[in-house]
Amino acid sequence: MGAEIIDALLASVFVKLVIGTEGNLGANAPNYIFPLPMIFGIEILASALLMVVIYAVVLTKGLKGFSGIAIGGIVGLDIYFFGLISGASMNPARSLAQAALSGLFGDFWLYWSAPFIGAILVAMICRHKFSNR
Repeated sequence: MGAEIIDALLASVFVKLVIGTEGNLGANAPNYIFPLPMIFGIEILASALLMVVIYAVVLTKGLKGFSGIAIGGIVGLDIYFFGLISGASMNPARSLAQAALSGLFGDFWLYWSAPFIGAILVAMICRHKFSNR
């Protein structure tokens, strides 16, 4: 996780140097037209869907060469369907880097807690499902 945070910080620094601070470095922002419980639930769902695909890739030993397409596809679909509601971060490290460099920590709690909850739920389900064999 430390390496992922460092990589996210370096990528955000690169974006800041090349593009500037336009759009707050791409920091996630929830759409408060929707109720907060829905935003939080959508972020949990987006993270859980990503983890389901990652577990499928791991358990099938790479989906016979299509792991990149599967993982990239679910990230794209999560952003397409959920991005306008929750921001579809799915990654606390990425959200941390952008919040740290843009100084926008107002909604950071959402992107630090919901992805962990989604990932833990999927891990518990998979552990239960595959421990009975």
